[in-house]
Amino acid sequence: MAGETDELGARLKAYEGLPASRAGTGKDPVNLPMIRHWCEAMGDTNPAYRGAGAVAPPTMLQAWTMGGLSGNTARTGAYDEMSALLDEAGCVSIVATDCEQEYLRPLRPGDELVFDTVIESVSARKTTRLGTGYFITTRMDIRAGGEPVGVHRLRVLKYAPAGKPVKAPPRPRPVVNRDNAGFWEGVAEGRLLIQRCAGCGTLRHPWLPGCAACGCPDWDTVESAGEGTVYSYVVMHHPPFPAFDPPYAVGLVELTEGVRMVSNVVGVPYDKVRIGLPVRVEFRRYEDAAGALTLPVFRAADTLAGPGAPGGEA
Repeated sequence: MAGETDELGARLKAYEGLPASRAGTGKDPVNLPMIRHWCEAMGDTNPAYRGAGAVAPPTMLQAWTMGGLSGNTARTGAYDEMSALLDEAGCVSIVATDCEQEYLRPLRPGDELVFDTVIESVSARKTTRLGTGYFITTRMDIRAGGEPVGVHRLRVLKYAPAGKPVKAPPRPRPVVNRDNAGFWEGVAEGRLLIQRCAGCGTLRHPWLPGCAACGCPDWDTVESAGEGTVYSYVVMHHPPFPAFDPPYAVGLVELTEGVRMVSNVVGVPYDKVRIGLPVRVEFRRYEDAAGALTLPVFRAADTLAGPGAPGGEA
């Protein structure tokens, strides 16, 4: 927007006073079911809004004139033209900042509303924490049976988002406790350690304080060869998670020793991961503000994982 302040501002000012809609009509007459829903949502128990002789809560004024998902068919095009000018200048974001309402008489069930909207004012160029742009105020004059019943003013900021320095989000760190600390110590050394029960010799992963097979609390470790196959997998698309770049494959890998471990499958496109795919452990080191972090991932070991093959990771 640099260099466009005066020219763009002058062009926008020319829209002040132009109609944004003419003879728009509410999609439904004022009605008791909507009044009831509104009062239930707002927790408003005023008896004036119930039964015979009920009136609508004044703050529902805009509810009766909103265009809904299909929009307002009475638009003139002036507001859209003004918005297009702002879009071309980089003001592609919009946020509602405030509204003002005037109530001229209560609305009653059966009232059918008609309204005209005008572009009341466009501010000078403003710089806010969100970005730089213009405040636009529209005024809607609302009638029922030819009688004025209310005025609704809405102010929005149409702006170019402020640039923010992009910081790499921190990578989530595994929870290390007294039961699994030995595993992560091994990973930091480039070794994939598996617990082995000292009583019955059963191998287990994840690490546990005692054997699920015989209950023995004593154990030692064996170092895995780091080879296995994909037993099952998912491809993560949504929701996106900070520090990860979807889509990426997360596999349940069955090691040759018989235990299974969850980690990323890398070295092959995420859509080429298959059950039974041979993989081999790879230790990756990451650095961030919290310090160094080493994680085991599994690289595809078949012909798809040749030199330079792409592969997502988390």
